[in-house]
Parts: sequence; C-alpha cells; structure tokens
Amino acid sequence: MNLHGTDVRQQALTLLRDGTRNADVARQFNVPLGTVSYWKHMDRAKRGECPGSHDPKCPRCHGRELDEGAYSYLLGLYLGDGHISRYSEHRVPNLMITCAESWPGLMDECEQAMRAVFPDNSVCRVRRTGCRNVKVYSKHLHCLFPQHGPGKKHERPIVLEPWQQAIVDAYPWEFIRGLIHSDGCRITNWTTRIVAGERKRYEYPRYFFTNVSDDIRRLFTDTLEKLGIEWTHCTRNGNPYNISVAKKAHVALLDAHVGPKY
Repeated sequence: MNLHGTDVRQQALTLLRDGTRNADVARQFNVPLGTVSYWKHMDRAKRGECPGSHDPKCPRCHGRELDEGAYSYLLGLYLGDGHISRYSEHRVPNLMITCAESWPGLMDECEQAMRAVFPDNSVCRVRRTGCRNVKVYSKHLHCLFPQHGPGKKHERPIVLEPWQQAIVDAYPWEFIRGLIHSDGCRITNWTTRIVAGERKRYEYPRYFFTNVSDDIRRLFTDTLEKLGIEWTHCTRNGNPYNISVAKKAHVALLDAHVGPKY
C-alpha cells in the first residue's frame, strides 16, 4: 500500500484548483487516478462546492431530507460488505453491496434502503457467479459515506462523522442489522450436559459478527453496549475478529430486531 504525504496531496490540490486534469496530476505524482479524484472531491466539499449541479439533490450539500433509518441500515451494509468505485474520472461513482444468491431477501432489503436514501438515483443488480452486486450511482456518495478512501477499510481509520453517529444513536438497531446482514450470521451451537446421570445434547442459538477492521468491530460492540447487549470476543487462531452474542435474552432481542439472513 503506497502512502502519500500531506505535501504531495497539497501540491496535487494546488494543480487541481488551477484546472490541471486529474489524469495529469496522477501521472506527475505517481498516484492512482481514483486517489486524485477522491482528493479533489473532498477538497471541493470542504470549500462548499457542490460536486455536480445536474446530480439529484444531496442531503449533505442541499439539505434534502434523508431517510435516517434506511441510511443507518445502509451504512452498516457499506461498512461490512460495501465498496465505492469509479472506473474513470468521467463515470459516476457507484456504491456496491455484494449479496449471495442464497439471500434474496437481503438483496431486496439492500435495494429498498438504497432507493430510500437515494430516491432519485439509479439502482440496479448485476449478476455475478454465486452472487449479485446491488448498486446505486451518485456523485454524492462521498458526501454520505466519508469513510471511503484509498486502500482497504481495515488498513485505514474508520471513524463516524458526528452527524453519522447521531443517526446511528437514533437508529441503533438498523445499524446493527446492516452490520450483521453484511458480515454476521445466526447459527445454532451445541454442547452436552449431564442430566439425571445421562449425557444429553443441548442446542442454543448464537450470533456472530466477523470483521478484520478493529474500528468497525468497535462500532459494532459500542452500539451493542448502548442497547444493553452483552458480547464476547471469540478468538480463533489468535485473531480477535469474531464477536459473539450468546446469552439467551440477548439473542432473543437480536432475533426480534435483526433475525437471520434469508
């Protein structure tokens, strides 16, 4: 992973503000074109310049009403299995959530959330082997998902903006649901117990959330704690990537608000 210092970024922004093409800046500093586009977008956003006058209205740029419940769910999906891509500087960026073919209900809910958050934008499904990518196109994706940036999520800090945290605090179950639907599951564990002198099999449901990013796992567990849900680390091969919820009462709460994928 190449790291580009503040001085390189500032020099690049100076050229971009003077009208130099993104591709020329990328070549001059040996920086990926997508990184240059991202720098330019964030610089324009900080200076109050709307990225695209012909794009549908944006809740952040124009104050359009935002379906915050749907956004909290979509934010969870994005942090778990989402990706924002732009194949060239002339293409509109797209948010893509990958859903397995075995979960058609999840695809439906993902698409509904995208349409609620981006009511005037194009949403589609693209078939891939064993899965489908649910996608929405918008020039304002970086406005609503500022966690986007160069590299993989677990290789960079993931911190919610204050306005995002306020939405998650208002709609915590939707956020938890999105995270579990993307990177979690509900399974049935089993163990044995001695009952009246006989060993009997005992089964119990359990929720898991697995993510390599320390920051994303922390967002998950912090929200669980605010909801009064107890959790534990389930370390495997020395990696603390798995979060478990196994207490009967707390599993019942997750069943009521999240439920298994379908």
